[in-house]
Amino acid sequence: MAKQYKIITYGCQMNEHESEKLAGFLTEEGYEPAEDKADADVIVLNTCCVRAGAESRVYGNLGALLPLKRQKPSLILAVCGCMAQNEQAFETLKTRYPYVDIVFGTHNFDKFREFLRRRTEAGERVLEREESNGPIVEGGVYRRDKKSRAYVNIMYGCDNFCSYCIVPYVRGRERSREPRYILQEIGELIERGAKEFTLLGQNVNSYLGEENGTATDFPGLLRRIDGLRGDFTFTFMTSHPKDLSDDTIEAVAMCAKLKKEIHLPVQSGGDAILSAMNRNYTAARYLDRLDKIRARIPACAVSSDIIVGFPGETEADFQATLALVRRARFSTLFMFMYSERPGTPAAEMPDKVPEAVKKRRLKELIELQRELLKN
Repeated sequence: MAKQYKIITYGCQMNEHESEKLAGFLTEEGYEPAEDKADADVIVLNTCCVRAGAESRVYGNLGALLPLKRQKPSLILAVCGCMAQNEQAFETLKTRYPYVDIVFGTHNFDKFREFLRRRTEAGERVLEREESNGPIVEGGVYRRDKKSRAYVNIMYGCDNFCSYCIVPYVRGRERSREPRYILQEIGELIERGAKEFTLLGQNVNSYLGEENGTATDFPGLLRRIDGLRGDFTFTFMTSHPKDLSDDTIEAVAMCAKLKKEIHLPVQSGGDAILSAMNRNYTAARYLDRLDKIRARIPACAVSSDIIVGFPGETEADFQATLALVRRARFSTLFMFMYSERPGTPAAEMPDKVPEAVKKRRLKELIELQRELLKN
């Protein structure tokens, strides 16, 4: 009987896509997907640390897997991804969970096959966390269960350093893939029957890929993808409002195969909070971008993210957020309470908002969005 694996994924589309790469590595090593954890020879937890809840679920899941590990000592447990890249979490996994066989971060993701062999062939416990990114590794086999839809990374990392966000610390600085590799990957997926693509990056608007001394920016990449032959559609995420250019809006308007939708996280409607978040735009600037989108692409669906209860958020700041939501009328709104992430500047900020106030504000925001969607 073939060896089997189970991958448990936490977090965003980037994590989901990276799990497809892990599945590809395991397939090349002769493993097949398991329906149930109890049948697996390898279990991989691909983690997220953007919010505290995601970390808690990982630790809880590891605790739940301990009886299975005792019952089946040959079972290989691996933890990887953003949480494993975080120094504090890495040390916790190393010391408090000695039955975890492999721990590795985001910067050495492409070495998973090597780590797996070191464990299976030499019995080594593998604990690998590199401090910085190496060059982008092209190629590799992805196991995509959804044959008609596919994620395609166009860049990695983030240079924005929003004060609440751990991502730049665990995924590194921005690095863009060369356009030819992106186009080649999409072309091959089209030939295999894929019909829908999502371009991924922490801030796709700052994409800048170089090829033979020539630079291609994000709207340029969109136009090149739109020019590929085949019956397909595509979209992208995520956009940072400060970098959403008029040319990108024009590209969305003009590219026939590009879906008329933009995810544009605003995070807050209060300028003081936006400044404390290091977002580098004001509410007025955000609304200017929104107005530009709707003037040029009236049918464009605009979705957004909002964090309530950021340190220092006053009732006036929250009311400004509600006012912006009323004005913006988002097609979809993802709403969160601020979650403190150790190692970020916001974690050290004074004037923490009480939990009860955060919950009340989130409830009020959710109710407002529901009412707006009814009308």
